Amino acid sequence: MNNSSSALSTLQAQQPVGDSYLKFQINPYTSAVMSMKYTQEAVVLPLHAVTAMPNMPACILGLMNWRSRIFWAVDLPGMLSLQPLNPSVRDYNVIVIRVESILLGLVVQAIKGVTRLTLESIQSPMGQVASGLVPYLRGCVLQDNEILLVLDAQAIARSSMLRNH
Repeated sequence: MNNSSSALSTLQAQQPVGDSYLKFQINPYTSAVMSMKYTQEAVVLPLHAVTAMPNMPACILGLMNWRSRIFWAVDLPGMLSLQPLNPSVRDYNVIVIRVESILLGLVVQAIKGVTRLTLESIQSPMGQVASGLVPYLRGCVLQDNEILLVLDAQAIARSSMLRNH
């Protein structure tokens, strides 16, 4: 019995701590993470893979086709009222998210990989970020001397900016 309890504690010690989050660069000045729970895939697509549509908000780049599904490609920094994407890029870095039946392609500057965060490490964003960002945030985290915004995929997918389109 003593051996099994020590084996269990060893096994628990080896398991990674916290939930998985996709880490990415929104724009040159802003890093963020989003729960892997809503992340379907991170892909790099050529510009011509997104078809621009007339009379859309500036943050909606157009429609994209991914795995035989068609959905909106969104300039995430533009949507968040941050410095928008560089218009001279050749490829889009796209985070495909699914919130219930909503699929969206969030276009960001760069995708950095996966990191783990505990709920306790997520702090209130109040006073640390522009008030326009707050509705789209779960909080922020200090990791490796860098402040990461913890984005709320549900709030982004249900944004009034996107809901009518």
